[in-house]
Amino acid sequence: MGVHDIKSTRRATSAKQEQIPRQETINLRERHVGPSCKLFFKADPVKIVRAKEQYMYNEKGERYLDCINHVAHVGHCHDHVVKAGQDQMAILNTNNRFLHDNLVLYAERLANTFPKQLSVVFFVNSGSEANDLALRMVKSHTGSKEVICQNHAYHGHVTSLMEISPYKFNKQGADGCPEHTHVAPVPDIYRGKFRDQDYPGEDLGKMYANEVKNIIEKMQAEGKNPGCFIAESLQSCGGQIMPPPNYLREVYKHVRAAGGICIADEVQVGFGRVGTKWWAFELQGEDIVPDIVTLGKPMGNGHPVSAVVTTMEVAESFKRTGIEYFNTFGGNPVSCAIASAVIDVIEDEKLMDHAAQVGEYFVCSLKKLQDKHPMIGDVRGHGLFIGVDLVKDRQTREPHTKAAEHAVSRFREEKILMQRDGPFENVLKMKPPMKFSKENVDHFISTLDLILEEIDAMNSLV
Repeated sequence: MGVHDIKSTRRATSAKQEQIPRQETINLRERHVGPSCKLFFKADPVKIVRAKEQYMYNEKGERYLDCINHVAHVGHCHDHVVKAGQDQMAILNTNNRFLHDNLVLYAERLANTFPKQLSVVFFVNSGSEANDLALRMVKSHTGSKEVICQNHAYHGHVTSLMEISPYKFNKQGADGCPEHTHVAPVPDIYRGKFRDQDYPGEDLGKMYANEVKNIIEKMQAEGKNPGCFIAESLQSCGGQIMPPPNYLREVYKHVRAAGGICIADEVQVGFGRVGTKWWAFELQGEDIVPDIVTLGKPMGNGHPVSAVVTTMEVAESFKRTGIEYFNTFGGNPVSCAIASAVIDVIEDEKLMDHAAQVGEYFVCSLKKLQDKHPMIGDVRGHGLFIGVDLVKDRQTREPHTKAAEHAVSRFREEKILMQRDGPFENVLKMKPPMKFSKENVDHFISTLDLILEEIDAMNSLV
């Protein structure tokens, strides 16, 4: 590109700049953005130009209810969070190897939300970086690179995490499961290996945990030992999965007995989303404490800041490798100011209580709708992390993928932004900003009712 071409290139530096036409935005994306970068609603993408609280607005000023963006945890463009970043940016932003109050004060504040054993914080920029760093710590602490993960899991986009993410490596064109990765069944009691309808009254948590035990025993017979077990505390890509009681207690017992350590991936479900607890792993019991917890998306309400929280023992093992760890941008003054402001909002606006109340109302409303529509096979969730499993038949639990696909498209037409996921892509997943209200729930329920009635009348989706 010549000098004159550079000068003629338009700048994207101001939120107040005039918007280019939607089709030109599409054309520029196709020309300059990698073709593997996926868009929501790629056949007819939504162009978003601004957002506030739980709403997003397109170039026409039309408002969409956002059920997708758990990243905007305390609401899009929250005034307090925005101001915290602006104020700190105007004073100082620099490398985290300079001594700075923001980093240490936020580290202390974050650690105080965890069980006391989890007291050491490493700052990074994304959930992928956090999980990659966690794997380095595992290798330092245990000497093993063997990883036990769950089927359908997704832990990040860097190479080390693609290798432990069946959600990615099992797709067509991927490399498949590496030798150092060992895949346990996801503890899905609705459509997993052990179902509630097939094992009434059984300890399904223990049954699923025994699958991990079997993997460890096979590994040991081959002369290997587990480095770690890693799992999202509530699995998202697998279809909003709620593990049964006793699952983590039993799994952690088996893994630690074999010399491994346990990682809770809270990148999607942490920071009070489940309502009653700060961290979703705590739903399994007060005595359940991972060795490492990884954080991400909601931590900065859209600003790229993330962390690894671990024990002093693991941190000391990592130090003994002799390889210095630093992260140029992780934990910089602006990122820490923003992350601390997010906790301010969670506490000051009592968003955990709000998530618990609205989440309970949401689940109850969905279950009432389930009585009307047999297509709703299962409703599951904690706080504002909810899944609706659509089925063709409640007895067989055959997934209704086409219905979910149609529903997401129709929601978009009704100005509600939705996703579907799970191994059959038949689960409607809700993980909205924490500002989501009971009025939003009522609007969502009436719209879903309408859509399911339409689907019932469409023979083409049977």
